[in-house]
Amino acid sequence: MTRLSPLLQQATPVTVDHAAGSYIYGTDGRRYLDFTAGIGVTSTGHCHPHVVEAAQRQIGSLIHGQYTTVMHKPLLELTERLGAVLPEGLDSLFFANSGSEAVEAALRLARQATGRPNVIVFHGGFHGRTVAAASMTTSGTRFSAGFSPLMGGVHIAPFPNAYRYGWTEEQATDFALKELDYLFATVTSPAETAAFIVEPVLGEGGYVPGNTRFFQGLRERADRHGILLVFDEIQTGFGRTGKFFGHQHFDTRPDVITIAKGLASGFPLSGIAASEELMAKAWPGSQGGTYGANAVSCAAAVATLDVIEKEGLVENAAARGAELLAGARSRATDAVGDVRGLGLLVGSEFVTADGEPDRERAAAAQKLAASKGLLLLMCGAYMNVVRMIPPLIVTSDQIEDGLGIWSEVLDEV
Repeated sequence: MTRLSPLLQQATPVTVDHAAGSYIYGTDGRRYLDFTAGIGVTSTGHCHPHVVEAAQRQIGSLIHGQYTTVMHKPLLELTERLGAVLPEGLDSLFFANSGSEAVEAALRLARQATGRPNVIVFHGGFHGRTVAAASMTTSGTRFSAGFSPLMGGVHIAPFPNAYRYGWTEEQATDFALKELDYLFATVTSPAETAAFIVEPVLGEGGYVPGNTRFFQGLRERADRHGILLVFDEIQTGFGRTGKFFGHQHFDTRPDVITIAKGLASGFPLSGIAASEELMAKAWPGSQGGTYGANAVSCAAAVATLDVIEKEGLVENAAARGAELLAGARSRATDAVGDVRGLGLLVGSEFVTADGEPDRERAAAAQKLAASKGLLLLMCGAYMNVVRMIPPLIVTSDQIEDGLGIWSEVLDEV
């Protein structure tokens, strides 16, 4: 009898019968409030009728048209529609399938466009599991251990994680920027540095938001030295943070962004956006792929943009995210050292009485929540952060229901 790999361990015990909106219905007959959203993917909720209808209609006319062979209407429409929401100046798109592919495409573009070999990433960042993406990932060794040697040319600078250092945000930002300059002086010359690659909010690293002074410091150094600033918006994009893209909270201009997850409401689709001038500096033949810009995925992405706009989901993420963060903070017990986030990305970090990471209690809390009907995930270098990622359609009542279950969990765990 064949089975799935034993390394694919389920975070919850649920086997899905069907799902709708913010809820999953298990084969056990129970209803679960889904605050995982497929790790931030089902932005419009499960099986939104408009997305379902668009995908069904597209399947009847064209399932796959390889987009370096033929063009298709959903791809052209999606490209045009994204122009209305992309940051100013990012007017050229390349599509792929997964976040890892998008990150590797951004890396390839940065190295080819600048002619420089090195990139700087930031401690706690997650960029994917393929070799180059894993080489740039520092949110946990589980993503890169065991298949060395990894890709060279990657250098790591601090992220202003104030809670981790036990400092104020100002102190953490001062440290991060000073260490970045020290990296330039000791490890990678600015003249050999192609790009900064950074998440606006650390995802797998523990749901740690950056801040305006830090990101503007990166922009200033990028401009001074001819370095590209790449924002990894794979988890923070498409309204999740309460703005369309996470970097927009920090008044900082990117040269490249990577996109995926919430783009197509569950259909596999990713991409990078840059200026046409920058994109043209990549080498001919360096971009492509068999399944990128799949016609059904593109149709679902167009429908997703429809729903985000018509239902005001960016604004809803901002309002419901504020409720979720405030509610999680107000319910925190001594077992939770920090509650943080941005929009509908909220993490609770579990610590022992002496302030050390408490993975066991975090895992117990996540499992207990599932038994009570609330699905959550974990993250962080020590896997001691329980994260809440509701879909963008979540309501105030559902936020309150989720927080009610979470309060019971914290009282019992």
